[in-house]
Amino acid sequence: MSTDPSHQRSAMVDRQIAARGITNEAILSAFREVPRETFVEPGMEEFAYADGPLPIGEGQTISQPYIVASMIDAADVKRGDRVLEVGAGSGYAAAVLSRIADRVFAIERHEVLARKARERLDSLNYDNCSIVAGDGIRGMPDEAPFDAILVAARIAQIPEALKRQLRIGGSLVIPVGEESVQQLQSIVRTGEDSWSSRDITPVRFVPLLEGVVPENGTRAASDHRGMQDMPLPQAIAEACTPLPDITDPDFPAAFDRYADKRVVMLGECSHGTHEFYAARAAITRHLVERHGFTIVAVEGDWPDAAAYDRFIRGKEPREGASPPFERFPTWMWRNTVMPGFLESLRSINAGRAPEDQAGFYGLDIYNMSGSIESVLAYLDEHDPQAAAIARERYGCLTPWQADPATYGRAALRKGYAECEQAVAAQCRDLLERALEDGGGSFSAAMNARLIASAERYYRIMYYGGPESWNLRDSHMTDTLEHLLERGGEQAKAVVWAHNSHIGDARATEMGAVRGEHNIGQLARERWGDDVALIGFGTHGGTVSAATDWDGEREVKAVNPSRRDSYERLCHDSGVERFLLDLGDNPTLASRLSEPLLERFIGVIYRPETERWSHYSEAVLARQFDGYCWFDETQALQPLRAHEPHGGAAETFPFGL
Repeated sequence: MSTDPSHQRSAMVDRQIAARGITNEAILSAFREVPRETFVEPGMEEFAYADGPLPIGEGQTISQPYIVASMIDAADVKRGDRVLEVGAGSGYAAAVLSRIADRVFAIERHEVLARKARERLDSLNYDNCSIVAGDGIRGMPDEAPFDAILVAARIAQIPEALKRQLRIGGSLVIPVGEESVQQLQSIVRTGEDSWSSRDITPVRFVPLLEGVVPENGTRAASDHRGMQDMPLPQAIAEACTPLPDITDPDFPAAFDRYADKRVVMLGECSHGTHEFYAARAAITRHLVERHGFTIVAVEGDWPDAAAYDRFIRGKEPREGASPPFERFPTWMWRNTVMPGFLESLRSINAGRAPEDQAGFYGLDIYNMSGSIESVLAYLDEHDPQAAAIARERYGCLTPWQADPATYGRAALRKGYAECEQAVAAQCRDLLERALEDGGGSFSAAMNARLIASAERYYRIMYYGGPESWNLRDSHMTDTLEHLLERGGEQAKAVVWAHNSHIGDARATEMGAVRGEHNIGQLARERWGDDVALIGFGTHGGTVSAATDWDGEREVKAVNPSRRDSYERLCHDSGVERFLLDLGDNPTLASRLSEPLLERFIGVIYRPETERWSHYSEAVLARQFDGYCWFDETQALQPLRAHEPHGGAAETFPFGL
């Protein structure tokens, strides 16, 4: 990627703004002209053209370029207009507006930000733009009326003063709503006392507050924030349930409060942390043994999980089956926690009737090859004629099984779309068979569903956008629903997945900004209060991760959590391990309803770019029902110290 800011600016306009439907040439030209690197904090210049907001100090951010463009486009700003911006921040949006409108006025409540913004505009000789420190809720009546007013902060109700400062025919663009997500609205003044409105897109902004914040950091008396006297870390320490060591038999008892739920989802903020796996194993074992949970569903593939399922049910491995969980990263499911956990489930199942036994299931869609193998093995045994039809249907996928991503690239070209109809037909046939025989071919039907979903996933992933992520999490949710339906009204499930999957997407940037949903959100929508979403977090330690996709496992030091993150609040509580029940603490939950940064480490971890690679804004109290904290954590260990991600020869766990 070019490091020339002008090249990066041009690429930003093309990829982030024009490609998303902004066609107004005046807007595109303004974004090509204004150097965004001038409006970010020193040291942040390399991230100036990233597709997202950036911090500018005082708890404020410079908005995502596309959101700024969308607001200007919705306000229909034109040559000759007088424009008011409320929430000037670093001055970037005002600078862009000044390249289009005749006169721009901007208000910023933080005096230090207003001063810096003026200095930046002066350095660029943008002399048709004035930035003042003031109370944006009151607007600028002395300069009204305005052709357009843009508000870069959220509010529950639109200020009457701003509506009145529009000229007739003028537009006010403002994010309206509560903390987690708002609706960007356009309000047009249609008469002396009449306005019309329309919704534009879901967004998330910082709150629009009254008063001015002087450069000495004090607040004006009109800044009524309603904060309680107790510092948040102390409030967390008071409200949480301290946890004993994971090996203590009393550790999982704290989670009994969720035992009456039909679905309990247990997260992780990294795929490579020992404590997260060990804690989930202890909690799950307890829920299975004491509270009637019979479904253990994980962020893994169905055919691989089926090998573990056979093991915990006391069955021999399927003859000729490939070793499970060889797909990168192997350490997620071939680690030192899993053997003891699977042995404990096998021991519990040994004393139960088959219909009461716990099962181990995969929800994910990546192992298309393993699923094809399983479908054909089932049909070879039960219906050779149907097996021949299935082989013909799957023929178009056969060349791609080793590298299904290659199919995705090829499917963009004309001639490969026929695979979609073939795999969908096979899926329908096996689902109908499962219904007809009372579920005897259930596993084969689930594998056929995976193949159909995987075909779509690899076909659409090259188009970008949220569709591939949404397909994956919809498939996982549908699979979970099939498992619950198969188990009957009394069936209860424990789900293991990353926080990014189980934390309600509507309370994060992925949902509010990128339009993505996840299994946590979909589960709440389907089962309501019968779902508990429990996130897991840590302050520091080590983690198993790779530097690049398909790279070797490394043990990496985790940076101490950032001061502007939820993790730092938990660390500063001074409690080493705890469970925070957010549903049982409404006062604290309310105080944790302001967006803060939250860390997400997946298979990849790059500490050197951690803020931009691994932190995202979220609203913890809306994201989770509970939060499990381990202040210091250690790297998850693979079964063999240097197990290659290409796979081992023996079939785990039967080879132990």
